[in-house]
Amino acid sequence: MLLMETIVALLPMILIFVVFYFLLIRPQTKRQKEVQAMQNALERGDSVVTIGGLHGVVHQIEDTHVVLKCDQSLLRFNRSAVAEVVKKANASFEE
Repeated sequence: MLLMETIVALLPMILIFVVFYFLLIRPQTKRQKEVQAMQNALERGDSVVTIGGLHGVVHQIEDTHVVLKCDQSLLRFNRSAVAEVVKKANASFEE
């Protein structure tokens, strides 16, 4: 009898955790894996945008850093600073 009351009392907390997991935690970890895969797949010549909004072309790739060419400047960033790939180096751009 006491065990059943305890389970009934804990059931709302368990349900809240399950809802948080499927609505918040799981999608966030999935997104982090996608971003990590994108950053690991960077190639020379890719047009990218950093998290700060800087647009550039990948000039050189190092272990944890990437060198971007912006106009006539070469800027060194952490790979984690790349937010998205706008255009792949070997892909044709179509709109």
